[in-house]
Amino acid sequence: MSNALQRDLVRLVSRIEREDGPRATADPYRQRFHLMPPVGWMNDPNGLCRCGEWYHVFYQYGPFDPAGGVKMWGHYRSRDLLHWEQLPPMLYPDQPWDIHGVYSGSALVEDGTMYLYYTGNVKHAGNYDYITAGRGHNTVLAVSRDGVTAESNELLLENKDYPADLTCHVRDPKVWAQDGTYYMVLGARTKDNRGELLVYESADKRSWQHINTLTTPEKFGYMWECPDLFELDGQWFLVCSPQGVTRQGNKYQNVYSCGYFPLYGDFRGDYTLGEFRELDCGFDFYAPQSFVDGGRRLQFGWMGMPDADYANPTVANGWQHCLTVPCEIKRDGERMLRVPAHEISVLHGEHIPTERAQVFDMVCRTEAVGRLVIRGAAVVEWDGQQLSLTLVQGGAGRTVRYADVGAVKSLRVLADTSSLEIFINGGEQVMTTRYYPDPASCGVQMEGAQAEIWAMGALQIQ
Repeated sequence: MSNALQRDLVRLVSRIEREDGPRATADPYRQRFHLMPPVGWMNDPNGLCRCGEWYHVFYQYGPFDPAGGVKMWGHYRSRDLLHWEQLPPMLYPDQPWDIHGVYSGSALVEDGTMYLYYTGNVKHAGNYDYITAGRGHNTVLAVSRDGVTAESNELLLENKDYPADLTCHVRDPKVWAQDGTYYMVLGARTKDNRGELLVYESADKRSWQHINTLTTPEKFGYMWECPDLFELDGQWFLVCSPQGVTRQGNKYQNVYSCGYFPLYGDFRGDYTLGEFRELDCGFDFYAPQSFVDGGRRLQFGWMGMPDADYANPTVANGWQHCLTVPCEIKRDGERMLRVPAHEISVLHGEHIPTERAQVFDMVCRTEAVGRLVIRGAAVVEWDGQQLSLTLVQGGAGRTVRYADVGAVKSLRVLADTSSLEIFINGGEQVMTTRYYPDPASCGVQMEGAQAEIWAMGALQIQ
């Protein structure tokens, strides 16, 4: 499937990657074991799946502007989560129903074919607020049989097809098959500014009927983005990124939050949502998406935060943002644990002493009170009630975040060139952040902890 606009976009993307790529690649803050955009902007992971022998990671990609710009679906694929092939974008904003951006969505894989559901963004010209009027958020299906190109693109739902009490903001379809039926959840914002999720069902992947709405008895934010609904060992969980939740102590410290509700009952009928728990208490984690890989569920998140009051100096070199490492999510009662996928350990190099630690994987056995100072830039402290992450250098506006975790029994720290992912107590809580220490700095100072530290190799990307 191709048209003149798509052919022009293909040429423009290839040109900008060729011309701006060397400058981005030379940036000393370029990551070693995280997926990044070749140039420009990256945000939400999209369409995560395994199709045959390939893992596919699509992502929101703005190649023309490291501060955002028009979005398409960038594309990486891998057979092992370690060796990646950068492919041309799969989906371009080249249809009347997505002309101002191919927004977030998901993949359904059947019989070797990928069904890619996404939100097509349209902004009409005029004096609109683009919340209650002026914006089209369309649910769209693209189909790919070769995993590289889309052979068709169909408009499925428009704003007029959604419930009448909603604003124009209805987006981010997550689709799966269950009990011989297809289900989809969409994030939504009501006209009275409540966040909720719409549940749809279909017999043929194309004709969809609204069958239920998931929300909380009391208002919890004005918009629920990037929904994910799945079962882990008999317990259903609803993951979303609610916008407009007010900070409460050390909860909801970021401009927008991201977490999950345990769901009881049936998402198709009577249900109850349990307590909302944040998936990450750091500065940079949003819009995660998961997929089934054999007997495990893997998740990537965006290592960024919309509308944050802090920055990333990589913009000066023509690129911004990255994804988290792939993590396995597991059930622990009514909680979810998030831990790095075992493939990450394949990147381990030699054991190194603390003074040589720069890009590393560190596993700590901790005492009741302790402190780590990482590359002179990040300070991690804990005291039996909470853990704090303070960026004393290179935070680019980031200051401090807290996690109320009680006793800290163990820590695992994945430190890349310009990011930290701190897994507390086997993934009970995680703190993720970008940071920008002096590129030559190295070393970890440690009190109240004993650690094994491995130098980390790099992902192989071609």
